Amino acid sequence: MWQKLLWFCCALALTGCAVNPVTGRNELALSPVSTQQEIEMGQKAFPRVLQKMGADFPDPELDVYINRVGMRLARVSHRPDLPYRFKVVNDSSPNAFALPGGSIVISRGLLVGLQNEAQLAAVLGHEIGHVTARHAVQGMQRESLLNLGLAVLGAAADQTPYAGLAGPTGQLAAGLIDKTYSREQESEADRLGIDYMVKAGYNPLGSVQVQEYFYRQIEGGAQPSWLAGLFRSHPFSKDRMRANDAYVRQSYAATLNNPAYRLDVDPFQAAVRNLRALEPGYRLYDRARLQERKGDLNGAIATYLQAAAKAPDQALILTGLGMAYLKAGDLRSARRHLARAVRLQGDYYRSRLGLGYVLLQQHKTARAITQLERSMDLYPTAQGGFLLAEGYEKNGRRREALQLYQAVARADSRGELGQTAARRAARLAGRR
Repeated sequence: MWQKLLWFCCALALTGCAVNPVTGRNELALSPVSTQQEIEMGQKAFPRVLQKMGADFPDPELDVYINRVGMRLARVSHRPDLPYRFKVVNDSSPNAFALPGGSIVISRGLLVGLQNEAQLAAVLGHEIGHVTARHAVQGMQRESLLNLGLAVLGAAADQTPYAGLAGPTGQLAAGLIDKTYSREQESEADRLGIDYMVKAGYNPLGSVQVQEYFYRQIEGGAQPSWLAGLFRSHPFSKDRMRANDAYVRQSYAATLNNPAYRLDVDPFQAAVRNLRALEPGYRLYDRARLQERKGDLNGAIATYLQAAAKAPDQALILTGLGMAYLKAGDLRSARRHLARAVRLQGDYYRSRLGLGYVLLQQHKTARAITQLERSMDLYPTAQGGFLLAEGYEKNGRRREALQLYQAVARADSRGELGQTAARRAARLAGRR
């Protein structure tokens, strides 16, 4: 009994009050997170999130458009002064999510299914609602993610690619992507998103249309991509759809047929025209990835080639093709497609990683190091660290190779890669 009392007293000592920006009420919280900490956690995790989800979708005009719509909503939210930013990620899984502090993502796979700007505003407004109500922070306070987030803020050791292999930033990014919200939080974000839509001049009917679109996916037997994306992180139900419809009709009935509150079909359709044109190629890309996972490498390569023909100059498709050639042992073809992917979009770690490996195998060590260093800057991985260490070793940079082998060994201590790195580190250390 006394142990429980001691635990309670310790917890009480660490408890503080945080003001909910939406309700204005004080909320008890273990280890309260300041606004600045919230912003910094989100900003540090955001680049890793983008890399994990295929990097940005390469359409600068669409990027400008999404940010314009997002900021129109953010300015009328409860927290207009946060440093909001909005990105379309090149991921086929329908998804949208918000990081603490205002970094918000919508996937290509969700965007392609929407029909007007008001629907887009409903999605972005919902995610802004999660930010303004500090839902991610509340969840982090209940889970081990808070410790990861605070470690990110104080991690001098997470500022180099070496430490980044085992550092908290990547773990935090993965945890935030996989995070789910409670039904209460989802409902609150729905209502806030609708409020922000109306304040920004959008017809809240767009929110109803989005919910109906989600419902059709459920009724039609949602594809695995929906279950692994939006419906996993944002649980959907028919009751939630009905509640949102009722909220719109009770609170904003006067706006539904008012021309001052717009759906804006034409601007949206113009903004997504390029994305829609490329979608057949990306459907083939998804099919190729499935073939590859099932072990049909030759079939996957053939489908990747079809995808590249349907959607030319798409770095993500070329990366998939190049990596498939790499698995097949065709280094020449792998290098050609991966190098082209890097030229088209050099900020995706996987393209750089694959090209670095090819160059290493072709004994072009200095060029391999350049690619692998950039890959590690973008998204540190144990595989990238091992290859870079190998490049350093071949280039006579033994101290850097030793440090990186040791980092890989720590990050993957039970894996074959980590154990191989440990043996190489021991060999290099023994030469001193």
